[in-house]
Amino acid sequence: MPLLLDVTGSTATITISNPAKRNAMSLDMWRDLPGLLDGLAADPAVRVLVLTGAGNTFCAGADITDLRDPAAGSGLAQGAAVEAEEALAAFPKPSVAAIRGFCVGGGCQLAAACDLRFAAEGSRFGVTPARFGIVYAASSTRRLVGLVGPAAAKYLLFSAEFVGHERALRTGLVDEVLPDDALGKRVEEFAGVLASRSLLTQAAAKEFTAPDLDPARVEHWARQADGTDDTDEGVAAFLEGRQPRFTWTGR
Repeated sequence: MPLLLDVTGSTATITISNPAKRNAMSLDMWRDLPGLLDGLAADPAVRVLVLTGAGNTFCAGADITDLRDPAAGSGLAQGAAVEAEEALAAFPKPSVAAIRGFCVGGGCQLAAACDLRFAAEGSRFGVTPARFGIVYAASSTRRLVGLVGPAAAKYLLFSAEFVGHERALRTGLVDEVLPDDALGKRVEEFAGVLASRSLLTQAAAKEFTAPDLDPARVEHWARQADGTDDTDEGVAAFLEGRQPRFTWTGR
């Protein structure tokens, strides 16, 4: 299966694995991702999602052969990519993209849909629809603008040029850059940190930081906070010098 799933402890890792095409996402892979995420969202044992690529490439983008397949067509392929991106962005638990090598096109689209992005030194990033005459989806464009700002987004979209990890870090496209041999350990450790924190806080913050917040959800999260003892537990754990045992799982 080109999307490989591993669950270790509280961390689920999805690995994009299509080595013959530098981990390009086929139409079937785009279609499979939302269902995979639904299963992980429903699993209370999973607290953190890591998305990565097999080998030394994160993802070379969409499989370009799908754009010439009469049975698929560019519109169908892009629609499936956007659906997968939106499912990843809406995943109700913290998500981290662990990036090595090329993170291009649809790969950059997936990385941007994660909450955080950690990259190895030497990683390369590109948003490349202008190379193919493709109108980048409005939702994907707005997400990129929200991440790096209008000027940096226009640079990436207008030029379709690749940028290195230094510029990606400077513009906010990635959050941390590490030596290649340190990336895996750092992501594992940080996933443990995320898993130890309040999922209630994280889930509410994830919605509150989204650009299209539904005002009704503010009241929803107030009710969720009132219905749990997690705040009392967090304060007690702090005063007692121990790790908190949060119980809110969203279910």
